[in-house]
Amino acid sequence: MNEDRNGVNRNKFSGKSGGQEDKQYDFYKKILMALSNELRGNKIDLSTYPKEKTRQMLESYLERIVTNELTSNYQTMNRGERKTIIDQCIDDTLGNGPIESLLRDESITEIMINGPFDVRVEQNGLQKKTPIKFYNEQHLMNYIERVVSRSGRHIDEANPMVDARLENGSRVHIVIPPVSLNGPHVTIRKFTKAILHPEKLIENGSVTHPVMRFLEACVQSQLNIIVSGGTNSGKTTLLNVLSAFIQPEQRIITIEDSAELQLQQEHVVKLECRHASIEGKNEITTRDLVRTSLRMNPNRIIVGECRGGEALDMLQAMNTGHDGSMTTIHANSPQDVISRLETLVLMAGYDLPTRAIRDQIASAVHLIVHTAHFIDGKRRIQNVSEIRRTGTANIEVVDIFTFDQTGYSANNTIHGKLIANNITPRFLSSLHKAGFTFPQNFFEKA
Repeated sequence: MNEDRNGVNRNKFSGKSGGQEDKQYDFYKKILMALSNELRGNKIDLSTYPKEKTRQMLESYLERIVTNELTSNYQTMNRGERKTIIDQCIDDTLGNGPIESLLRDESITEIMINGPFDVRVEQNGLQKKTPIKFYNEQHLMNYIERVVSRSGRHIDEANPMVDARLENGSRVHIVIPPVSLNGPHVTIRKFTKAILHPEKLIENGSVTHPVMRFLEACVQSQLNIIVSGGTNSGKTTLLNVLSAFIQPEQRIITIEDSAELQLQQEHVVKLECRHASIEGKNEITTRDLVRTSLRMNPNRIIVGECRGGEALDMLQAMNTGHDGSMTTIHANSPQDVISRLETLVLMAGYDLPTRAIRDQIASAVHLIVHTAHFIDGKRRIQNVSEIRRTGTANIEVVDIFTFDQTGYSANNTIHGKLIANNITPRFLSSLHKAGFTFPQNFFEKA
């Protein structure tokens, strides 16, 4: 992972700060500064050149700069070391410094930088430490400031927590001292352009074919669906997959804090929140966008995640003719979704009685699809549940399908599948009206 395609160790100069490492970082900074001066002096705008041409041009400049610097200071450097420092300078100029190779690796979904000398990734669902390092804390802070400035944001001791986005769409969350007691921390949730199809989830064991067919019927029958789960449990991925079942002629409005949904239909309006400026002004929230979307004649509204008062607006939209709407929510279980929704609705600032909130939920939401990140690294659908009204002020969550774990093999793989629970959904007639039928024993426990 720490070698480029030429087999050169990209982290030859990386290590703990102090002594020799600081000298190496000083040399690196000199080269980077000389490159910047040369480009500025020659009035070269890198953005006007094709990517491959830009890299070739930088390599040519850097070869000469490194040679001149070594000659003037009577230093030597072997071919591999020269290649390493030139590549690092190019990555810092054009990309993301030491972690550029991690961002290119499609098997990595998350990058966690815990200070300059501890870079970890989530790969194939499991976390592990990498040999990648920054030179020192200043090198890391330089990278952080570059990322933040590209997003039009600002970070310092007075504003030590920032959300940003890389040019490829990956989400970045940054925390620095004094909030972080042990140095700067960067968490990158990678954005992938690859479209994940339902068949891939079935192949991965995340869901069975019958349950996926049932979910397809629910989406096309315009049921209102909440995808729930813990952090990093695959909620957005599943929402992307379910959205593929929406009829192509429908007008869909997506609302996200940071754009991740990849709908393939033609008539999609994408809305994204805007963070407040440095002065604390001009913020546009998810709630603002949900309200705006209601005036835009949508067939469906898809909210990337409900995490505040917008939950009330979403429920009202579901109750006023916007059937087939979908969203995700953080919750530990399908049953926990109800109390979570109640809390979020109260965040809208209205003193609503519990009975009124539960009436809204029972009328609005048909289905909860709960996801989980299992200890073997796989993300699976754990429950498919129906919300039912049981009285004047009560609702219950009934599991139609539940993941049944049957074993755990020596290679740390969980075995099991989603099974029916002898529960026939009350909305089954809606699926029939939309043209979907199921075998008589489809909902019977095997």
